[in-house]
Amino acid sequence: MRTLLLAACMAIFVMPSIAEDAGNGPKDAPEVPEARVFTSDHSLRLGSKMVKYETVASETYLRDDKDEPTASVFSVSYIDTSTTSAAQRPVTFVFNGGPGSASLWLHMGAFGPKQVITPSDASDVGAPPYTIRDNQNSLLDVTDLVFIDPVGTGYSRPLGETEGKEFYGVNEDAESIAEFIRIWLTENGRWNSPKYLAGESYGTTRAAALTEKLQGGWNGIGLNGVILISAILDFQTARFAPGNDTAHLAFFPTEAATAWHHDKANKAKWNNDFDAFIEDARTYATDTLAPALIRGSTLSEADEARIAGEMSDFIGLSAEWIRLANLRVDPARFRKELLRREGFTVGRFDSRYRGVDSEGTADTPENDPSGYGMDVAYVAAINDYLTRELNVDFTRPYKVLTGEPGSQWNWDVNQRGWPSYVNVTPWLGKGMRENPDLRVLLASGWYDLATPFFGAEMSLHKNGVVLDRVQFDYYDSGHMMYLAESDGKKLSDDVRAFIEAGQ
Repeated sequence: MRTLLLAACMAIFVMPSIAEDAGNGPKDAPEVPEARVFTSDHSLRLGSKMVKYETVASETYLRDDKDEPTASVFSVSYIDTSTTSAAQRPVTFVFNGGPGSASLWLHMGAFGPKQVITPSDASDVGAPPYTIRDNQNSLLDVTDLVFIDPVGTGYSRPLGETEGKEFYGVNEDAESIAEFIRIWLTENGRWNSPKYLAGESYGTTRAAALTEKLQGGWNGIGLNGVILISAILDFQTARFAPGNDTAHLAFFPTEAATAWHHDKANKAKWNNDFDAFIEDARTYATDTLAPALIRGSTLSEADEARIAGEMSDFIGLSAEWIRLANLRVDPARFRKELLRREGFTVGRFDSRYRGVDSEGTADTPENDPSGYGMDVAYVAAINDYLTRELNVDFTRPYKVLTGEPGSQWNWDVNQRGWPSYVNVTPWLGKGMRENPDLRVLLASGWYDLATPFFGAEMSLHKNGVVLDRVQFDYYDSGHMMYLAESDGKKLSDDVRAFIEAGQ
């Protein structure tokens, strides 16, 4: 963070000198308005318990070493006002991913006090109005909640002469969120509260990085738990580049699960036992497919044909197609090929969803039906909730998911300057080894073709992670498992039990 702030300070000094050289006199810095805070009181019945809470939708200003604002981080905090021991009540900091996504998905779908309803059967939400109701899956009965929009998302933005790119990167982003958390703990008197991080998708990358930024050093903040929802920790498991066979192994069990869901796998071979099928898919990926891919062109034609046939039983594509693909089934092509003859594609974030393309001969789908099938409901819900119920009156748009942060993201985790895959799992492992009370929950959907469950498992099974403090939970849906009503309840129950177990 110090490096970023120094860069911001240098920019302040350099830019006026350029203006003076041009003969225009000193250039005034952009005016920074006062931070806005919107508070209100509410109540929510969760089962037999009535929770009274204060909602604080607010801007928190990050500052440089001259106390000049560099960025505004927008958050919505939910604080139980009925407890008599607020200082010891858990607080969970929640964020989504992208990078470049605001926190509306977990906010309005999973854990906040309000919930937008989507069809559980993976059908499209259609047009408004959408149902927004009290969320019986909210975690407010066991923890206070702080939903964070990183810089460049939601209402969060750079301030003054600071540029957004100073916050766009694995380290830069984690440092800014760590600073926000420090400020929040101080302003709310919560330094001694149990603390949890909950992230989804790239938010799990952020959460793992935050374990290092928060716990590392002599000014550290101890964490009680990290909740990883649809995790991506080692990007080698999800980047399809020539020579990287790890991604093909990571995605194979999810492709198999998808084929099972759409009745394309050879279910009879496994006596219609999904659990046995998935376990065999994991084992096949590591024990048969991995050695075959390593062999490359030295693999015999007979072995290649045999393996292609075995893979066909798992993933539902023809053995001939698999053989022609050199046993490497890219998930984008898989999404187009699996139901091609029926005229459908399958979703990326949730492969239960089916889409219809304008024509059927392309290699990959036109779009993701699990994205456009639900996103409009969430966008409507967060804007309606913030402006109408919480009376947030900003006129600037709430940025849901934009390409600006991601297109400028600094992926150089170790700051060594050479190309490498991002892998934040070692930071998580280090945090667990140095903090004997730090526990991890991994929540994964079987049908997630964006951040596959086996890729997350592969990451956690090495990198120094203390496995006996990792809880693995699985769901009959995809990346956003809470889109399905039963899985949303299961996710809530699993996370609630995880937090309660730490008290």
